[in-house]
Amino acid sequence: MIDFTQFPSPCYIMEEERLRKNLELIKDVKDRAGVDIILAFKSFAMWRSFPIFQEYINHSTASSVYEARLALEEFGSKAHTYSPAYTEEDFPEIMRCSSHITFNSLSQFQRFYPWVQKKNGNISCGIRINPEYSEVETELYNPSAPGTRFGITADLLPETLPEGIHGFHCHNHCESSSYELERTLEHIENKFSAWFSQISWLNLGGGHLMTRKDYDVEHLIRLLQQLKVKYPHLEIILEPGSAFTWQTGVLSSKVVDIVENKGIKTAVLNVSFTCHMPDCLEMPYQPAVLGATMGEEGPYIYRLGGNSCLSGDYMGYWSFDHALQLGESIIFEDMIHYTLVKTNMFNGIHHPAIGLWTKESKAQIYKRFVYEDYRSRMS
Repeated sequence: MIDFTQFPSPCYIMEEERLRKNLELIKDVKDRAGVDIILAFKSFAMWRSFPIFQEYINHSTASSVYEARLALEEFGSKAHTYSPAYTEEDFPEIMRCSSHITFNSLSQFQRFYPWVQKKNGNISCGIRINPEYSEVETELYNPSAPGTRFGITADLLPETLPEGIHGFHCHNHCESSSYELERTLEHIENKFSAWFSQISWLNLGGGHLMTRKDYDVEHLIRLLQQLKVKYPHLEIILEPGSAFTWQTGVLSSKVVDIVENKGIKTAVLNVSFTCHMPDCLEMPYQPAVLGATMGEEGPYIYRLGGNSCLSGDYMGYWSFDHALQLGESIIFEDMIHYTLVKTNMFNGIHHPAIGLWTKESKAQIYKRFVYEDYRSRMS
């Protein structure tokens, strides 16, 4: 159990033991299925914790030149890089930091592959494919929605792939199950298996939430093993983000005021949903709060409000077993993935510190944010 008194408030706090439990499961899947599973920085990029990850996995995936640099300089290996569009300004650095580069369109490939040939022939290039199928219900997170800008549909691929395309990359999941992957693979094979003999790797992207309690890990392993038997020449790659840090930490906060309007009580906190928990508003979903239950049934009902000027910077309702007091801690569960990487300093809101609760039950503070962090971003 985290000793919150050892951390400043607010603070993102990751638990090392929970992280290692997830990493052990992921490594077991990797080893038993004979595939490669790599960390997607778009979900988590807290580089001070990378030494823990490096005990279990070898590579990471990047979506920008900064993430690619982080892979090389802090994770210690070149990135598997994909971007919707590369630029002439960034591409030389992308090449320096990448072992694999996936292009979103044939026009991008045709534009930049000559650079790869000229500067670094060791990079393995691929193309993103769109199976025109996804079970992601929230359109904001659906890469295969009608009119998507992501990937090439089968009807646009030539019978013979252009020289230099060594792999396919498909990403159309979000916190999905192995059964959704199974159905997706049927669409991938139906539409794209005619080209499989021309490629050497197949990247199945992210969204495979294998560390969730109800995830059927054994089914995933069988599915991947069968895929390897069917196409033994293909290296199979998965690049989940959330699965690595799923339920590995919290965002701690405090009540700074309690206001009431039309019978609705709102506990105003020293954190912000729009600044520090943006997925709660974008997805949207209501996060779990330690010691509280969701809903309007109970003796003490509160909305929780952020401390920004955005009118919609609140969520609710939560039921507590007591009246909240000023200075009381409010702990948001599962706030490590897609939080630190998406936070912002809107309104100049004080940014939460970042820390680790070690397996030895000690607080390790990675970062405290100060005025100069805000000032430097606005310069």
